[in-house]
Amino acid sequence: MPWGCERGGSLRSESNLVPGRSWGAWRAFLGGLLALALQVNGGEVEGSNSWQRLEFTRPQMGVPFRIVLYATDEAAAQQAVEAAYQRVSELNSILSDYDPESEINRFCHRIPVGTPAPVGSDFWLNLQRSQRLARETGGAFDVTVGPLVNLWRRARRHRELPPPGLIEEARAAVGWHRLQLDARRRTVTMRVPGMRFDFGGIAKGYAADEALRVLKARGFPRALVAASGDVTVGEAPPQADGWRVEVGPSGTQENLAPPRVLQLHHRAVSTSGDLFQFVVIDGRKYSHIVDPKTGVGLVNQALVTVVARDGTTADSLATAVSVLGAEEGLRLVERTRGVAAMIVERNPAGGFASRESRRWRREFGRSDR
Repeated sequence: MPWGCERGGSLRSESNLVPGRSWGAWRAFLGGLLALALQVNGGEVEGSNSWQRLEFTRPQMGVPFRIVLYATDEAAAQQAVEAAYQRVSELNSILSDYDPESEINRFCHRIPVGTPAPVGSDFWLNLQRSQRLARETGGAFDVTVGPLVNLWRRARRHRELPPPGLIEEARAAVGWHRLQLDARRRTVTMRVPGMRFDFGGIAKGYAADEALRVLKARGFPRALVAASGDVTVGEAPPQADGWRVEVGPSGTQENLAPPRVLQLHHRAVSTSGDLFQFVVIDGRKYSHIVDPKTGVGLVNQALVTVVARDGTTADSLATAVSVLGAEEGLRLVERTRGVAAMIVERNPAGGFASRESRRWRREFGRSDR
């Protein structure tokens, strides 16, 4: 679940195209193949002399981080947006595995094995959520996968599988069950040497939630935050029932169901997968998403879209479902409150098939493929 290469999807409006979810170059290849398209009016809202739609985009966490909001006071809105971006930057300094001075990297490099150490509230909350999902998925979602992710990044660059010995060495430092959390003292203990964290499967969803929270606290609840393929929305725009988010194929992909429009408020959408993005090594297609059990990229070509009550949940579940696969992944979705999912898979004949959870079919309709 690397910072730089985990998701597929993009956010597109009629006036601006934001590349697909990535913490680096990989996600850009997939942008536009499965689109999350935001459809809202530009400028002032029709029939109103006060509400204005304001849009801001700034590089954060390695991607264009986009904020759209409705306001009657542009100066106050700009101050609120600045505070939201500052909060995202703060989270990057805590959760980034690329920044050697981030809190998670300082923890891994400076805290001795077997020593309980206190951590900050954001680090703690993300670890708690991650460990809970790791238990529910039997380790399919695992933020201790950092050593394997580092190996796989090199494998993709050089288009060669890591030597089995190096994979086994990295796996010895991976395992959510090798991490101990003490809720009463809020301390974390690493039980094996070489452990490294990778919050790429949850951090941007959490950051979008936090940015939206800052905007609401400053009086701007009618807002959307988009970190590429992770989109979190608050109250609906004025005179609308929700934010219109289009989920489905774009470009010239054949044999895919037509896109559908989701009208959402107080919800989040995330995408993950490798349906169109992969690396070929020795004639086999591998995903950029690392399976913690094998130590290499996934080979099941699929694209997962998850709708949840918040970005943290949508982001992490989209990753987990990608690793679990359609059957087990949909079972996870069905037992998770307030969550809907659609999975697009490539079949053996080279075509595509869509599968939806019960909640997805109930709220958004069924795919015709």
